[in-house]
Amino acid sequence: MKLWGRANSTNVRKALWCAAELGLKPEHIEVGGAFGGVDTPEYKAMNPNGLVPCLEDDGLVLWESNTIVRYLARRHGQPPFLPDGAVAWAEAEKWMDWASLSFAEPFKQLFWNRVRRTAEERDNAAMEQGRLACERLMRIADEALSNRPFLAGEDLTIADIPLGCLAYAWFTMPIERPDLPHLTAWYERLCGRPAFQSAVMTPLT
Repeated sequence: MKLWGRANSTNVRKALWCAAELGLKPEHIEVGGAFGGVDTPEYKAMNPNGLVPCLEDDGLVLWESNTIVRYLARRHGQPPFLPDGAVAWAEAEKWMDWASLSFAEPFKQLFWNRVRRTAEERDNAAMEQGRLACERLMRIADEALSNRPFLAGEDLTIADIPLGCLAYAWFTMPIERPDLPHLTAWYERLCGRPAFQSAVMTPLT
């Protein structure tokens, strides 16, 4: 098994964390960003989008981070991390897609302006707009977590992977954050997991 992608990418962190939770140790090849390599003919033959991550497992080549997480769980996982049945799958996938679609766009405005741009380059209005949108969305997650320890129920599942990777940056960036006790307790549970520590809790760049 091989996984291509720079470790400081949120989407690559999803795949690395999922693999670590499953006890998998794919060969990790750093590409993208400062590492380059995603515009080569060889890489684009695997992923024509020229993005990361990209997974090769037993002859299968996959891109799209959430798809990689679902595949790894289905092929190598067991319940409860692997949702059991159509209802459990729907609940997990709801949170995966919500994090990657509803949350990711305003988060990008916040993250790029706060972390990846210099003070002179920042669009402060866009950064604040992104922060407020993320705050509103995090309140939705906080409410969901008020009666269960993880997003899809009593145990960590693939539902927690996308938002968990974004939450790491949310809680690490020097920004104003509201008091969301249920979300904070969930995040602290994630931080106690060795797989999360090794795959996700790396420097923000």
